[in-house]
Amino acid sequence: MSVFQHIPQEKSSAEVAHQIEALILEGVLRSGDRLPPERVLAGEMGVSRPVLREAIDSMEKRGIVMRRQGGGTFIRDIIGQVFTEPISALLPHHRKATVDYLEYRREIECVAAKYAATRATDCDLEMLRACVERMKQAHAESNFQEEAEADVDFHTLIGEMAHNLVLLHTLRSCYKLLSEGVFQNRSRLYEKPGGRQALFDQHMAIADAILAQDPERAAEASRAHMQYVLEKSLELDGEAERERISGLRFMQRRPSNSQATSSE
Repeated sequence: MSVFQHIPQEKSSAEVAHQIEALILEGVLRSGDRLPPERVLAGEMGVSRPVLREAIDSMEKRGIVMRRQGGGTFIRDIIGQVFTEPISALLPHHRKATVDYLEYRREIECVAAKYAATRATDCDLEMLRACVERMKQAHAESNFQEEAEADVDFHTLIGEMAHNLVLLHTLRSCYKLLSEGVFQNRSRLYEKPGGRQALFDQHMAIADAILAQDPERAAEASRAHMQYVLEKSLELDGEAERERISGLRFMQRRPSNSQATSSE
C-alpha cells in the first residue's frame, strides 16, 4: 500500500509537489526518507514522468528534497528546524536555557498528550503499543542506548498522534536538541538512583492514559513526568555546583598550597 495517491484532476507539477509536501508536514515522510523511483512514483500518483521531474526540481530548488547521483531523491533535514545552529550551540552553556526548555516541554507536552488521547486513530494506538513494548524490553535489559532512543521516539509519536502540524514540528525541534545531546538531563537522570525506574513508570502512565483515551489523565501524567524531570535536573545542577565550589576550596586550602604560600 502506497502513501501516495492518484491526482484526480489537474495533473500539474504544483499538485504533485503539494501532495509530497503535505506528507512531509504531517510527518508521514521524514528527514532522510527516500522517494520511490521516478517510474514507480509517477505511476502511483497517476502523472507523467516529465510532470513528476518538474515537481522534484521545484522542491529541490526550495531545499525540500535532494538528489544523490545514482542514489535517488531524499527528504532533506528540514523537519523540526526551529533552532538555528548558532543558537543550538549556545543553549547547553546557559543554565536558564535548560530550565526554560523543560518548562516549555512541560506545558506543551500536556497539550500534545491530551490531543493524542482524544484524536488517536487505531493505527496511532497500534504504533504506541509497539513503542511501549520496545521501551519495556530495553528497560528490562538495562539497554541504556535503546531506552534513550525509545524515549525520544515515544515523545515524538505522541506529538504525531496529536494531529496538529504546528505542535508536531515545534516538539520535533525540541526532541532534535535532545537527540543531538544539546541537553544532557536525560542521561544524568538515568544515572541517578531510582531515576531510570521513575522515568519508565512515568512513561507507562502517559501511555496507559492515552491508550485508555482519557485526555485529562494523559495531560496530568505528562505534566507530572516533565515536572519530575525539571525538579530533578535542578537538583543535579545544585549538586554539581556544590561539587565545583568544594573542589575549589579543597584546591585552595590543601597543605601543599598553604606551605607554598607561607614560604614566600
